[in-house]
Amino acid sequence: MPPVQFHADVDVIFRQNHAWLRSRLMRHVSSHSDAEDVASETFLQLAQYSAPSQILEPRAFLSTLAKRILIKLWQRQDLEKAYADTLRHMPEAVALSPEEHAILMEAICQIDRAIAALPLPVKTAFLLSRLDGLSYPQIAAYMGISLATVERHMKRALLQCVSCTTA
Repeated sequence: MPPVQFHADVDVIFRQNHAWLRSRLMRHVSSHSDAEDVASETFLQLAQYSAPSQILEPRAFLSTLAKRILIKLWQRQDLEKAYADTLRHMPEAVALSPEEHAILMEAICQIDRAIAALPLPVKTAFLLSRLDGLSYPQIAAYMGISLATVERHMKRALLQCVSCTTA
């Protein structure tokens, strides 16, 4: 498809659906700026779609894209809330500067994305170890797998986390 027609198709979908999408998103977020951010990201993803002229139900397509973006937003907000709760319980002398806070939040989000990309058994073993504090033998017994498999899962998860923060 010629670039001009491609952009025209995206433009038509944007003009016909932007206000509708933004108002629909307002039911799911706490602020106008969040709704606008999600709507903007939705249309950015639409612009990356290879054939916008072939979308038969633009609102359904946009709703699906927006839902995926909302889920990521909610996950990030949950992470930020958990981090803020942890900070409230820390002594003031240990508190982070705004810059350190932003860097740490980005690292936490990168690790969260890395963990989310892992296969379920690997993710489960990693979370049982890091969040629940189980030993490798306890994880093996809990999951019904061998100790060697737990070690492989942990190695894979740790490598994934390290690679996401160094990239």
